Amino acid sequence: MRVLVAEDEEVLAELVATGLRRAGFAVDTVYSGDAALAYLGLHDYDVVVLDRDLPRVHGDDVTRRLVAAGSRTRILMLTAAGSMEDRVAGLDLGADDYLPKPFEFPELVSRVRALRRRSARPAPPQLERHGLQLDTVRRTVSRDGHALDLSPKEFAVLQILLEADGAVVSAEELLERAWDAHADPFTGAVRVAMSKLRGKLGDPPLIRTVQGVGYAL
Repeated sequence: MRVLVAEDEEVLAELVATGLRRAGFAVDTVYSGDAALAYLGLHDYDVVVLDRDLPRVHGDDVTRRLVAAGSRTRILMLTAAGSMEDRVAGLDLGADDYLPKPFEFPELVSRVRALRRRSARPAPPQLERHGLQLDTVRRTVSRDGHALDLSPKEFAVLQILLEADGAVVSAEELLERAWDAHADPFTGAVRVAMSKLRGKLGDPPLIRTVQGVGYAL
């Protein structure tokens, strides 16, 4: 759900980030290896799309440090070096997947989703509760058989609540997992998204607010 794109070609980085956001991910972008390490130390990412030839700290060194720290963040190594030897070397360093440039964007999205499913918070293909059915692969939602039209952010919030299986999820956790690093915690973004989601889910209400704690479905 949350992805870090570490790519020194800024135009490419922003194109990848934009496409991943449209696919429903919360995405941050950095353009150097030291910045990647800083962000990875601050936030809990499911996947890092990591250019191998990053400035200041090489992508190989970023990979080594993540592996040495026992990070659960999955690594998709993205690089112009696409020979078999390069792929083997990247995977031997600890990368979970390897995609040479140039690449087809649907394949990148598919690989990111596959890596997310292998993370420490795996999401089953179908999530169901109280008549709600959410398909994490087709990215569809229905209630009692009626399709719902949710925005990517609303879909992400609902998925987190369904994965919690009735447990309360704090606004801080929702902000951490469904928004990027530029989200202002004081803007009420979670409250606004929750209000819109409740409206689309309809009656009877399914999401309850636990005052001072968070939200539960």
